[in-house]
Amino acid sequence: MSAFWERLRALLVKEFKQLWRDDSSLMIGIAVPIILIFLMGYGISMDVKRVPTAVVMEDASPTVEDMLSFMQGSEYFEPYYAPSMKEAVALMDGRTVDAIVRVPSDFTESLYQKRAKVQIILYGVDASNASIMKGYLEGALSNWLAQNQYKFLGSGAGLGAVTVVSRMWFNDANTSAWYFIPGLIVLIITISGVFLTAMVMAKEWERGTLEALFVTPVKVLEILLSKMIPYFCVAMVGFALCVVASQLLFDVPMHGSFVVILLCTMLYLLVALGVGLMISSITKNQFLASQLALVLSMMPTMMLSGFLFDLRSVPLVVKIVGYALPPTYYMQLLKTLFLAGNNWELIIRNCSILVLYAVFFISMAFRVTKKRVG
Repeated sequence: MSAFWERLRALLVKEFKQLWRDDSSLMIGIAVPIILIFLMGYGISMDVKRVPTAVVMEDASPTVEDMLSFMQGSEYFEPYYAPSMKEAVALMDGRTVDAIVRVPSDFTESLYQKRAKVQIILYGVDASNASIMKGYLEGALSNWLAQNQYKFLGSGAGLGAVTVVSRMWFNDANTSAWYFIPGLIVLIITISGVFLTAMVMAKEWERGTLEALFVTPVKVLEILLSKMIPYFCVAMVGFALCVVASQLLFDVPMHGSFVVILLCTMLYLLVALGVGLMISSITKNQFLASQLALVLSMMPTMMLSGFLFDLRSVPLVVKIVGYALPPTYYMQLLKTLFLAGNNWELIIRNCSILVLYAVFFISMAFRVTKKRVG
């Protein structure tokens, strides 16, 4: 046993020195997470803001001006005041505006008669944005009407005394950064665990350095451990950067236990490392390893794990593929732990699945490497 630890220590010293001299690996493991944090956090957003909106006030009364005052100084709207509907339509045809709010000439009179209407026209090519814009406008107009119902409708009319207070659970700030950051951690761990490990190992297969190690007394297990531990540390540095950024830059809440988040991350990283080692041992070629790592890990993590959209809304075949992938379970864990809290039923179930994946992929990496050596 002492010989095992002595050989492993020597291999680890070698691997850490090699990692420190490998600028490309450090770039992927440490610089890429920082770049992704800023790109995802600041550059990519599912929020719809500064919507160019044409406003046609055929009734230019103080009542209408008060009703539409929510657009002034709002981060969600950029109003363009058009003198007629014809000009507003021309603005939309020219893609200057994405929405039209038309207040008919009899609006104020109709308001007292309980039959007032406001027309909203949306540029519907992007159905998702159009739906969000519709919600913004309808919500703002409904809020104004609720605040002024007794003034215009009387105490016994229409909406009554009910006030609707809306709230978005688990994302009180209603910002897509809260949605993206946990998924970004999954992506970074996948890059460090699968892509980086597969590439570095494949490079050593190409150079013949691994074969040189195999003629020494070291065992396959010791070699694999010496490859896993340095990149495990690099991936955890990337994880730490993401957590710090999530708290300091984006104010993402952490309702769950940080210890549980850390343990889940370490568990998923073992899965990712196992996949990377298996890919490199099968291909022994950097180009093939990079292509396989891209196809089998990074792209599924982006598209099929719940990072960009909810898997419950996709076709059955896609859902089956998504739930067959390890990143899906880690994604569910992080989003729940960050935004909702400790859901122990989910934690135990998903961690158990990740344990099975870790055992399977690491065992396969050991068997494939051993088989190739022999």
